[in-house]
Amino acid sequence: MKRRTFLHGAAAGGLVAPALASTAGAQSEPTTRWRLAASWPKSLDTLFGSIEELCHRVSGLTEKRFEIQPFAAGEIVPPLQVMDAVQNGSVDCCHTLTAFNIGKNPAFAFDSGVAFGLNNRQQNAWLYYGGGLELLRELFRKNGLVQIPCGNVGVQMGGFYRKEINSVDDLKGLKFRIGGLGGTILAKLGVVPQQIPTGDIYPALERGTIDAAEWIGPYDDEKLGCTGLRSTITTPAGGKARQCSRS
Repeated sequence: MKRRTFLHGAAAGGLVAPALASTAGAQSEPTTRWRLAASWPKSLDTLFGSIEELCHRVSGLTEKRFEIQPFAAGEIVPPLQVMDAVQNGSVDCCHTLTAFNIGKNPAFAFDSGVAFGLNNRQQNAWLYYGGGLELLRELFRKNGLVQIPCGNVGVQMGGFYRKEINSVDDLKGLKFRIGGLGGTILAKLGVVPQQIPTGDIYPALERGTIDAAEWIGPYDDEKLGCTGLRSTITTPAGGKARQCSRS
């Protein structure tokens, strides 16, 4: 009887040993921690909230062996310089609108919305089935980055204004916070495009530094405080959030 008990115990021990070895191996696996710099304030629960959810899921799926810590705009680098921070190695990745960087290369606009361009379904079709992702990866590779599409906010509204817009002439001299190629197009109509970080849009409107602003749509615009102004015309200003990771 004792011999049988011993054999049963030996068999149980044989099953436990590999499990213990596996657990020890898992504990010894290296843990990767990245810092993510965002271009958005925490008040934007659509954009910054989606980043937090992404980081949470990555941590859960990897059993905390790969963790990404998100930082809101301005916490470690200025909001319009997050891509630069990835390039120089200050942070590991960023979540931004790459159209903020069209001054460096206008082709960046194709990653984040072209005025009078594709809607969100067409953009995704081009990216994943039309060779767009390969073209963009090559563009970003030249800048030491890996580009990963991270959602699509769709077509944006025309903006909010300090005065009513009744004709094209009313646009002349208008200091308008608008990003991407939409600003380049409106400049042809006399608009003076302004590139302002998201969190500074409403303070700039309050101070009168700018006359109008566009961001994404009513929900996010209200979060920024813009919806107290008039919304009277529609302008082309597509925008999609993107993440860039250092290669």
